[in-house]
Parts: sequence; structure tokens; C-alpha cells
Amino acid sequence: MPASEPVRLGRKRALPSCPNPLFLKWLTELRDQAREKGLKIQYTYQKAISSLNKYPLPLQSAKEAKILQNFGDGICKILDEKLQRYYRENGPDAPIHTLPVGAPPPGRQDNNNLAPSRKKNAAGDQGKDKGGAGRKKKREYVPQKRSGGYAVLLTLYRQSQIPGSKDYMFKMELQAEAQHLCDKSFTAPDLGSKYTAWSSVSTLIQKNLVIKTHNPARYSLTEEGLTLAERLESAEQGTKDGPEGDGEGVRSEGEEEEGGPGVVDLTGSDDDGEEEEKEEDIPAERPPCAAQPSSTADGMGFSGNLQNSQATSRKPNGGCLLPGTYEIILCVDFIETTGGSSHCKQDLVKELQRNGVTFDVRKLNVGDFLWVAREKLAPVPGQLRAPAGRELVLDYIIERKRMDDLCGSIIDGRFREQKFRLKRCGLRRPVYLVEECGTAASHLSLPETTLQQAIVNTQVVDGFFVKRVQDVRESAAYLTVMTRYLTKLYQNCTLICRSRELEGDGGSDEQERGTPFCSLISFAEFNHGAVKNKCQTVREVFARQLMQISGLSGDKAAAILEHYSTPHSLLTAYEQCASEAEKEKLLSSIRYGKLKRNLGPALSRTVYQLYCTQGALS
Repeated sequence: MPASEPVRLGRKRALPSCPNPLFLKWLTELRDQAREKGLKIQYTYQKAISSLNKYPLPLQSAKEAKILQNFGDGICKILDEKLQRYYRENGPDAPIHTLPVGAPPPGRQDNNNLAPSRKKNAAGDQGKDKGGAGRKKKREYVPQKRSGGYAVLLTLYRQSQIPGSKDYMFKMELQAEAQHLCDKSFTAPDLGSKYTAWSSVSTLIQKNLVIKTHNPARYSLTEEGLTLAERLESAEQGTKDGPEGDGEGVRSEGEEEEGGPGVVDLTGSDDDGEEEEKEEDIPAERPPCAAQPSSTADGMGFSGNLQNSQATSRKPNGGCLLPGTYEIILCVDFIETTGGSSHCKQDLVKELQRNGVTFDVRKLNVGDFLWVAREKLAPVPGQLRAPAGRELVLDYIIERKRMDDLCGSIIDGRFREQKFRLKRCGLRRPVYLVEECGTAASHLSLPETTLQQAIVNTQVVDGFFVKRVQDVRESAAYLTVMTRYLTKLYQNCTLICRSRELEGDGGSDEQERGTPFCSLISFAEFNHGAVKNKCQTVREVFARQLMQISGLSGDKAAAILEHYSTPHSLLTAYEQCASEAEKEKLLSSIRYGKLKRNLGPALSRTVYQLYCTQGALS
């Protein structure tokens, strides 16, 4: 009988060492220094260490590490500076993938030195491990019931189960639909905290349960998130059926089988613990929710007459505000109350107060005045502040212009840009409120005839309603009359929240089709979409370029964009033309505006010269 082979004891395979020990050593030192000073950047360094430990290839410089998660410009710059100092001290050929002689190895156990309290908690939990071997098995992440993550997963799952629905949701509609499943607010943090229920979405994305795409952001479930959401839904239905119908017995993270403290996962990054702590805060009193939308909604046609109609063809995104549950509030841009000629601006505020107008001063990213329908919510006992009600923006927005301001805006180009942004803000009834200057108009930089022509063009060509007043007092009177008119106009309306991303920027198609119900966008979505310096698409930048050409209005730029959405597509079309004359007339037959007039050969030639002339333009 042949002799048996000797038995090999101990670990069969040694853990692979990090191929970038110098970078790991420097990051560990930075993390330890930040921890001694009590800086929160220690968590950033810890996440970078975790990412570097998982990367199996050697790095030649810190710039190559930018492909790794949690490596930003700041960390890469610090590591590159340390690397250059290392080369100066040890020579340009010094090895960087091995530690210098006598340097302590940056072991992977350093990852657990960050939080002693968590380490102690984990050691206490190890004593309860049924295996008794002292090793902890990683626990699956399941959000706590009625937390932000729990509500988001269930809402996305239920949305995906609706026949014919899209597989994603925008932030605004997701928050509105998920609110009734969560004890915390998705928009307003609790007193003493800066986190809302929406903070847990970053944990869901990091756990690969939810994916975020596009701009504006679209949120959808991954395969893992769909599986977990199905289990949560079955457990939710089991809870409704009875206490014994708990389905698979899904436990949320933080619950223990024997009633002990929650399990701490040391294999994940340290920010996971912070995110989970945010979710497990003591829930605030749940604010009373408005009535859920029904299939029948009372609305209004925007001609000014109230109508009632069935609205079964569409599903409201964020619930509805029933008559009597909201009030009409005038919103005044804070620029209209501070700075500049503060005396006149204070006169406007005093006139509104004297007329008994309920108004709110806030920052408006476009326009000077608008109206919102604010939900009425009763104060919650035990809370210092009343819960914030939903706000839907009415379709009327006012841009106020004094003659001197109009003159300055025409000279510096703000006049055309403001009209362009007002058209794209999502509100259907823009108004220009023009205050006359009287005899002061003769001292302006532009002739009065030029200013009057600009006002007429705003009304006739651009389609804005223009209201002329004599002074600040008449402006306040007009705002007062409009506030009372809108209060009466909307008093019997059921207001439905719509998403701007789903219905385009203008929203005028509904009015032309005669859709009778009243659908409005939320104030938060309106103001966010009207940010002046937000990230712009190539199409938007191209439109702004075209509008810098003299005589090329917004309607003409929009007509060009329908045929050529980017400069590249326009240049490609020029290259395909057979002659110079054909290139100059390429855009001349494009029709624009309501009258469908041709763009014309002169403007077409100007655009061609701008984009195809080599060197400086003469």
C-alpha cells in the first residue's frame, strides 16, 4: 500500500498582496492623519484604500488611478506629489511597486482600524455566531421597513408592474409616489439633521440595487434590485394579510435573529454605515398626506373658463390638490426687494402689503413674479415647524422691466436671452410688465423709438402679453388684480402635478388640443429647470450660438435645430453640397414661426460664413 502524502495544514492559498504598496502606504498615512484630526476626509481616504486593494494591476502614476472608484482629482494630485518627491529622494529609477527596505508593510487589516466602536460591536457579534469559529459571514443589505430606501424600491417595483408604463421614474415623481411608504420626508430634513429620506438612494446605487442614468436623472431597478423589491413586496402583502403571512421573512439590515444589536459589515466601505445610520434615525411624525389622485379630475381650460372632465387617459405623477386644500400665493423674486433702487423696490412691497396680497419673497431663477398653489397643512403636534406643503406653479409668470433696465438689457444682450428662457421655462402664459420712465427716457443710451420697437416685437413677434404701467404703484395694482383673479379662477379646480420632462418645455400642445383638466409642474422642478448656469447640452449651446447672429431670433434658431441639431450635423451638410452657392443657400428654404416663412438667403449666407470661413471674419 503506497504511503499517503503528507497532510498540508493551515491556509491553502495566501492572500495576494497589493501590487501598489507605495500608494497604499501613502493613503493609509493620509487616512490616519485625518483620523487623528477628526476630519471627515478620512472616510474618503478609506474608500480609496478599499478600491486600491481590489485593483490587481500595477499603476505607474496616480493619474492612472482615476479609473478607480473614489479616486478624484484631489487624491490623485496628492499621490503624484508624493511620487515626485519619492523619485527626487531615491532616483528616477527607484522601484514603486515594492516598499523600501525596512518599511512596515501596509497590511489589509488597516481597513478595520478606522472605527474602534464598530470593531468592538463586530467582536461582540462574533461571540453570538452559531458557527463558533469567530468568522463573520457578510449579510445581505435589506433596507429597514418604511425607510427611504424601502419606499424607493417598492415604488420603482410597483411602477414597473403597471402595464405599458416606462421602466424608470424621475426624481420628482419618485419622491411624490414613495412618500406615503416612508415615515421621513423626502424633501425636508428633521430638526437637528441635514439628511432626508432621499439620502438613502446613494446607498441603493452603491449596492447596485438602483441605477441612475440620463440628465435629468432617471432612476430604475437593476436585476438585484428587482429581486429584492419582489421580496419586499411579498412581505408587505403578507403583513397586510395577517401577522402570520410574513412570506420569506425578509429582515431589514440592523435586525438580529436573537434580538441583539445590528450586524456591522466590515467588508463594505465606511460610508455605507453612515448611510444606513441616516436611514435608521428616529422617524419624525408623518405629515398628513393629501388625497390620492382619482381617475376623475376637475380642471380648467386655459382660456379662462372652468370646466369639468374625465381625466382617465393619464395617470397623475405626484397626486392632486383638491379644491379647498390649497391657497394661491404670489412669489416675488428677492432681487425685486433688495439692491439697486431699493427705495422703489420697497415701495412695491409696501403697496402689496397695503393691498392685502399674500406674497412670499424667494429666489426665482427666471422671471420676477409668479403664482403657486400651496397645499394647506395643519401643524403637527410636537413639531416646531409645520410640515412643508406641496407647491404647484400656475401658468402665469411676469418679467418686470423699467425703461432704463430694458435699455441696458438690450445693450448687453440680456433681453433676448431672458425671452428665450421665459419661453422654455415650462409656463404657458409669460407676461412682460413694462414701467414707463416718463421724461427720463430722453436720457437713455438708446432712442425711445428703439425701445418702443423692442416692446412691440416682444408682443407681436415673440407672442408675449405686454402690460404697460406708469410707475411702481400701478405695477403693484396689476399684481394685486392678477392675484385675486387667479384665486377666483382656480378656486374650484383640482390641480394635477405633471412632470416637465415628460411633456416638454413649452406644454402648449395640451392647450391646442383643448385638454380641459389643469396640470401644473411643481415649484421645485420649475426652479431647478430654470437655473441659468446649469449643464447644457450640445443642442442648447448650438442654439445660443445661433442666436448671437444679428437677425436670428429664437424661432429661427429652433427651426434650424429641427434640421441640424448640432454644429457637426450642419458642417456635414455643408460638406455634402456641390458648390459654394449651394452652401450659401442651404438654410434659406427652412420655414420658421407660425406663418412658416422662409429663413431667407441673406441669413443663410451669414450662418454659412460664420461656420465655414477659415481665419478671422472681415
